[in-house]
Amino acid sequence: MTTKTPTEQTGARTDEAASLIGDARTRIDALDDRIIGLIQERMAVSAVIQEARISSGGRRVNLAREMEVLEHYRNALGKPGTALAMTMLELCRGRV
Repeated sequence: MTTKTPTEQTGARTDEAASLIGDARTRIDALDDRIIGLIQERMAVSAVIQEARISSGGRRVNLAREMEVLEHYRNALGKPGTALAMTMLELCRGRV
């Protein structure tokens, strides 16, 4: 197995750019870990809400609330925010 240099790993053309990219990727990886943790926390909170709703005779999913969430993400992030919110909502619904 051949070990690639940092410049080869990043696609950069200079060592300086490769270093900058490497540092930025480390930050992105840390942010991704935080985002994943927050989504997992949101999933747990959603499960509590769903259980309370079902226990009280309601439905698992509140479509009006989901529309509010979709609008919030769309307003904050544009059209791609809607797709992101849909994926997050799907994760948070659990097994329907």
